[in-house]
Amino acid sequence: MDTEKGLPAFPKSLKACLIATVVLLAALVLINQPLKTSAANQGIVSFQLAGSAEQALAIIQSWSSEGLYWAKLSLWLDFLFIPVYCLTLILLTRHCTVDRPGVRERTAARWVRALFIAAAVADITENLLLLNNLETPTDTLSLAAAISALAKFTALTLGIAGLVIIRAARRHPLEPG
Repeated sequence: MDTEKGLPAFPKSLKACLIATVVLLAALVLINQPLKTSAANQGIVSFQLAGSAEQALAIIQSWSSEGLYWAKLSLWLDFLFIPVYCLTLILLTRHCTVDRPGVRERTAARWVRALFIAAAVADITENLLLLNNLETPTDTLSLAAAISALAKFTALTLGIAGLVIIRAARRHPLEPG
């Protein structure tokens, strides 16, 4: 059934993925609450973006042993979240291009999907680096994790912007005259 805006209703697979993404995101947000300290005002995100061993160590020391449990749980749960959000964004891209038959829109959609996949790969890399950095932080692991996190956030932002552009694009070129 078509909606008022011309897009078909969300397919069941997209609805299921959206629900799973929201549930996992909510769990990650809840898990992040005990990780917010004066050294890590954004919780695990502060640890992701700590570009030096000194900064990472200060964050780890602010967490205590219970905080380290939550940090590890957050990183391991994120391994489940990554394929779910990636699949959700790919299905959303497909859904947003159903009524966009143009070559430019299809090409843009391929780039958007590639950005979402790149974000997922960067996220997996980041999690592996962060898990290794929890024991004895090093400058190399901290910087590599921060670069991976920035690559992930950049790819997600550009991909979502691409989806907005695809949806905002005209269906047909302007008629001459």
